[in-house]
Amino acid sequence: MKNLTLLTDFYQLTMSNAYYIEDLNKEKLIFDVFFRKNPSDGGYTIVCGIDQVVEYIQNLEFTESDIEYLRSMNTFDEGFLNYLQNFKFTGEIYAVEEGTIMFPNEPIIRVKANSIEAQIIETAILNIVNFESLIATKASRICQVAQGDPVMEFGLRRAQGPDAGLYGARAAVIGGCVGTSNVLAGKLYGIPIMGTHSHSWVQRFDSEIEAFRAYAKNYPEKTMLLLDTYNTLKSGLPNAIAVFNELRADGYEAQGVRLDSGDLEYLSKKVREKLDENGFENVKITASNDLDEYSIMDLKQQKAMIDVWGVGTKLITSSNNPSLGGVYKLSAIERDGEIIPKIKISESPEKINNPGYKQVVRIYNKYNNAARADLIILDHEEIDETKPLTIFHPTYTWKTQTFENYYVERLLKPLFIDGKLVREQKSVMQYKAESQAKRDCFWPQYKRIGNPEPFKVDLSQELWDLKSDLIKELKKHY
Repeated sequence: MKNLTLLTDFYQLTMSNAYYIEDLNKEKLIFDVFFRKNPSDGGYTIVCGIDQVVEYIQNLEFTESDIEYLRSMNTFDEGFLNYLQNFKFTGEIYAVEEGTIMFPNEPIIRVKANSIEAQIIETAILNIVNFESLIATKASRICQVAQGDPVMEFGLRRAQGPDAGLYGARAAVIGGCVGTSNVLAGKLYGIPIMGTHSHSWVQRFDSEIEAFRAYAKNYPEKTMLLLDTYNTLKSGLPNAIAVFNELRADGYEAQGVRLDSGDLEYLSKKVREKLDENGFENVKITASNDLDEYSIMDLKQQKAMIDVWGVGTKLITSSNNPSLGGVYKLSAIERDGEIIPKIKISESPEKINNPGYKQVVRIYNKYNNAARADLIILDHEEIDETKPLTIFHPTYTWKTQTFENYYVERLLKPLFIDGKLVREQKSVMQYKAESQAKRDCFWPQYKRIGNPEPFKVDLSQELWDLKSDLIKELKKHY
């Protein structure tokens, strides 16, 4: 990753400059990264981008040209600019694992660092995690409705810039896609790359069957032909079958056909019928053309004969929900070893943050490993798994649930301690497999595309009391 140190909002630097001048950089600030709403009105969010946060933190460095640029603004104290010359991150970051299912208002990253370090890294962390989590979640939703059919990501040409195409492909695979058309993503992340030919290949030849024969000649073991350049049923399909017969005569079996336009439900059924009639039952039908979870769900309900899904624009842009809206909020200050909780008050209850130095625990059924609820606690709290655990709704406090025969997992795990990376990084395909295993722990009603059942996310009694007391105290003064 390139040096992104100046990938920050200007006010992060003006605040940091003031912290330096006011000698406020000795205390440590504690910030939580969280989001308030799942994308696409869904039931969950797949957190992604943690590895890119690691790369960003490890490459933090103000270059001489950065310093000169900042000096030219006549805004910053010279002592602050000298401080930036030796800047590096020395604090602590806890984060969930790449690909973890999370829910609104839960900390997904927790930062503890001196005032300047904690402030400067805010914008880039949000930029990275908001985007990749958005795409991973969109991919998960699409793969979910595909019901086990392979889903390929090929949105690079429609992505909002090269970085979006690259990191979006990575996130899409962690979210469930089997591969990408993006060759650079394949090289960098070990992701399977996939693709056939475009309409221009067919147009380049004097006839469609010439184009198909030339493609099959060059890729006899991987022949997949695009049927809809001229006429899917009257031209593309008969020509493809002719070429498939020629391949078979030469000892090869065709892999598939692709439909990229028209009535995909009707065409897929007709194509499947003709392929089967001609002995090509194993040839797969791939469909593309502005697909998303809603159109795939509709095609599935119509019993479309589609085996593989190619999804581009609406995946890589998360077209119906183009931003996640994650935030970075101060929750405490560490002063002389003491944690002093902080809270932001708002007329909108959903914008009142949870104060303190926190952790998230996930409660699982001991017998079937089903995820039952999450509990946001203060970091020092311990849960005795040998005793029943009762939790309550943070707003409707009379709603309670008691768990027995359960175990808990602390979701925020060390990423950086004293500025040093302490977590092993894994391959994208490992993250994908682990993410899917975690998603399988959640009952289907929490993952429904429409009207999902909200997953329980409650506060511990101690955290709830702390939050209530802080609100009451602040209301006395404001």
